[in-house]
Amino acid sequence: MSLESVRAFLAERAPDVEILELAVSTATVALAAEAHGVEPGRIAKTLSLRFGEKVVLIVARGDARLDNRKLKTAFGVKAKMLGPDEVLELTGHPVGGVCPFGLATPLPVYCDVSLRAFDEVVPAAGSVHSAVRINTLRMAEIVGATWVDVCQELVQEAVHVAETA
Repeated sequence: MSLESVRAFLAERAPDVEILELAVSTATVALAAEAHGVEPGRIAKTLSLRFGEKVVLIVARGDARLDNRKLKTAFGVKAKMLGPDEVLELTGHPVGGVCPFGLATPLPVYCDVSLRAFDEVVPAAGSVHSAVRINTLRMAEIVGATWVDVCQELVQEAVHVAETA
């Protein structure tokens, strides 16, 4: 059902985007990166978070980690990750296949600025065996995402900044 809701969503909003279905699991960033032949950062992971009574999705680069201080500043309260059952119920997608497309419940979607390092990203497509390759800005546009800065700075970026300063 989940893959079908993504298929219907993309048919309406981005009919040229092809869903890639694989025989191997892409349920983790490492598995997805290996299966798609890309670096882990290019995997667009979708995280389901609760801020008080509000549930949101945050899409970030695969090798990024959330920064609790930035999250609290952006949303006003401490974040809590949703459990697998609640994720499935609210998004319609199983953990490992969660994406911002074809959601069972309309949820606000936020894209972390870390994704802007890539022109194309590979988010899941509603199952642990499916994904899409999509332009980063287009993905944010078709899901109505708001851009936020809620991830920790990556170590290699910090080193690069220090070297060029």
